[in-house]
Amino acid sequence: MATRIKILLLSPILMLLSLTVRPQDAHDQVDLVDIGRSFLKGTKTNRQDSSHQKTGKLHISALPVVGYTLQTGFAGVLSSNFAFYTSEQSQANISSILTSITYSQYKQVIFPIQADIWTKNNKYNIVTDWRYLKYPSLTYGLGGNSPADSGYNIDYAYLRLHQAIMRQVSKDIYMGLGYDLDYLWDVEEIDPPAGKVTDFQRYGLHGTELASGISLHFLYDSRRNQINPDNGGYASISYRPNFTFLGSDANWQSLTFDLRKYIRWPGSTHNVLALWSYDWFTTGGAPPYLLLPSTGWDTYSNTARGYIQGRFRSRNMLYLESEYRFTILPNGLLGGVVFANAQSFSEQGSGRFEYLAPGYGLGIRISLNKFSRTNLCVDYGWGAHGSGGFFVNLGEVF
Repeated sequence: MATRIKILLLSPILMLLSLTVRPQDAHDQVDLVDIGRSFLKGTKTNRQDSSHQKTGKLHISALPVVGYTLQTGFAGVLSSNFAFYTSEQSQANISSILTSITYSQYKQVIFPIQADIWTKNNKYNIVTDWRYLKYPSLTYGLGGNSPADSGYNIDYAYLRLHQAIMRQVSKDIYMGLGYDLDYLWDVEEIDPPAGKVTDFQRYGLHGTELASGISLHFLYDSRRNQINPDNGGYASISYRPNFTFLGSDANWQSLTFDLRKYIRWPGSTHNVLALWSYDWFTTGGAPPYLLLPSTGWDTYSNTARGYIQGRFRSRNMLYLESEYRFTILPNGLLGGVVFANAQSFSEQGSGRFEYLAPGYGLGIRISLNKFSRTNLCVDYGWGAHGSGGFFVNLGEVF
């Protein structure tokens, strides 16, 4: 979904290319572009990799697919990732722009543009999160224990314009400001339970919602490749107060903590143990129902593999995940992962975290671009009460 693609079936072309893998020297790096070139030319034609970072050189990964998920049904997706460096120094961070266009069986239109740009010498970090959604989807009510069969359809259109710029204040440490605008319109419940007041109605159902606020950002980022980190750490703290004098329908505030750690293990390999905590709190006021903390509504829509997006929703959210990434083929073309996660949401009456929803799964990694280390990530996740499904990303989940 917006923003990274969640799909099941790869295009027949990619399936065919993946069958043409030939044995490679352990030191050769191979991606699907190399496989495609070899397939079309009838001979091995690996592009040569280089550790030298050429300023401004674009590394492009594009992926046309047809697939299926719980959230979208069958969907057609065209996704692209553009990666580049703005400096040739060894410690330069890679910049990336991710965009896609999706049209689904449920008549959803999903169009994100997300960018993580690092200026020369990593002096500034410019973060963009723009989205347009026409988004018929399911909601299950509030709290961390809503029944699995309580979902019903809602519909709305959504424009999201989030922009932030941070300046380096010390090595790998940044602080800055942003502006966040969320506008929702044509909001309606399609088939709510008959004769029952829904949590959406009780909380506050309005045809339009506007949230507008200044955001304060703190960032620590020692990763050099944000697309596919193999070491380092990441800590992002964002505080967003929304104000009526900026056009917001109401004054309210939120606070998010996004913490990640990457450990190469064993140290002599390229295998990585990745740890992620994503905690999202409402610190004051009442956000619109559809902007409350919710499953799968983090920046890249990746929390809680094993559950449909929007499965749980409340004022506060706690989330923890671990993933082990390992090499399958020594040429780097194919890898695998196993993962486990857990989410908890505060209850409406008590405000306490009373329930835990675990998830777990496994997946494969296929190298799409060896220069930017962009992978096609295909996972299957299981959750509680029979929940489960495929989750596919262009670039690592976190």
